[in-house]
Amino acid sequence: MHPIIRHRIGGRETTGHSTRTAPVWNPATGERQAAVLLAEPADVDAAVQAARSALPDWADTSVMRRARLMFAFRTLVEKHLDELARIVSAEHGKVFEDAKGELVRGLEVIDFACGIPHLLKGEYSDQVSTGVDLFSFRQPLGVCAGITPFNFPAMVPMWMHPIAIATGNTFVLKPSERDPSAAGFVAELYAEAGLPDGVFNVVHGDKVAVDALLDHPDVAAVSFVGSTPIARYVHERATANGKRVQALGGAKNHAVVLPDADLENAAEHLVSAAYGSAGQRCMAISVAVAVGDVAEPLVKLIGEKARAIKVGPGLTPGSEMGPVVSPEALERVKGYLDAGTAAGAELVVDGRDSTVDGDGFFVGPTLFDGVTPEMSVYRDEIFGPVLAVVRVDSLTEAIDLINASEWANGTAIFTGSGRSARQFQRSVQVGMIGVNVPIPVPMAFYSFGGWKQSLFGAHHMHGPEGVAFYTRAKAVTSRWPESPEAASLHFPTAV
Repeated sequence: MHPIIRHRIGGRETTGHSTRTAPVWNPATGERQAAVLLAEPADVDAAVQAARSALPDWADTSVMRRARLMFAFRTLVEKHLDELARIVSAEHGKVFEDAKGELVRGLEVIDFACGIPHLLKGEYSDQVSTGVDLFSFRQPLGVCAGITPFNFPAMVPMWMHPIAIATGNTFVLKPSERDPSAAGFVAELYAEAGLPDGVFNVVHGDKVAVDALLDHPDVAAVSFVGSTPIARYVHERATANGKRVQALGGAKNHAVVLPDADLENAAEHLVSAAYGSAGQRCMAISVAVAVGDVAEPLVKLIGEKARAIKVGPGLTPGSEMGPVVSPEALERVKGYLDAGTAAGAELVVDGRDSTVDGDGFFVGPTLFDGVTPEMSVYRDEIFGPVLAVVRVDSLTEAIDLINASEWANGTAIFTGSGRSARQFQRSVQVGMIGVNVPIPVPMAFYSFGGWKQSLFGAHHMHGPEGVAFYTRAKAVTSRWPESPEAASLHFPTAV
């Protein structure tokens, strides 16, 4: 009998009304290690009502108390970092050190949320008119929901709930049903830190739970990270229901390599960015754009380094790349290898040649050369360890190639020329840019988000835009007259 992963609503674990379950795999062995409950609308409603009940007291809690709780929560996450990383690695498949890296980046958002007293400061203007002052302040929205993907089961939710909670909202998290256990562990840490029951709730589920959150009249805002089709769906449905929405979609991130780049450094970083976490990152580099005569030596170097990667179970010491998350993901990646070869791309490194003992969901690093924009291995978000090399003649051609893409999450350039880097960063139509940095994820005190089909909604995540997303402003114009003054039917103006 497999363990059952339950919801956490109002401070306690519960089965609720759920009768359906989904398997939770061990991607390294191919074995089913647990089952997770799939919520019914009544379970979602119970979580939302628990959050709604907790909202008045939590929103009225002083900003200093909220900050102190965030400090306590941060201490606990850091204390249990290894334990959380093992949970992530066991269910996702990524190697242990990569899972720790995910958590460190999540901690940075909690660090940012600890500064909420400063971040919520309003503005004040004295004597805007005779005897009249004007000031503004921000207040929480209410019950907020987060719908998060499998590829970062700890970090991506941490882009959302620390800021939402620190700004005075209550929160319902619907994590991926593929690797759900990290969310429950985080809920326990919040409780240990002293967060009141109902402020943070976890509901597991599939589309039934997602739709229930998008439609629920007591949910004020929805944050989402996932594929572009689902991000568009979440944005349209939740917006139609009057909710504030930030929905981050898919990506096809390009890295341009110029002939003046440090080739060894570029190849090393491209391999890391393409194959880390088995390519299951929304900021993974999946297209290398080789400019001019750099192509031949670049492909050779990447091939050598890709073949040297140690593929194995995420919790096995020495493993550098783990499996993909599920049997369906494995078959999808293999299907793209077949499609790329059939379309005429050169398969320089074939990930199907990588062998690991057992029945885990392993496919090794894969490298295609001679890829063109018409091929599916170029067009589609594969979400696996597949790097496609496209050859162009100039930086201008590389920029045009990137700008023609429907996605615009992240991009990078490798060059020794400041002039080329500046031309690239000013001309490319992408939200996050790296210069000799392959995965340009901003620090938590900036905001994360792409352009075009990689973002739906007006706000990016965490950082200043995260605070703006989870709050709304009030502007107060005040007068304290010492004696009655005559009112006027005219529109008020400064005097």
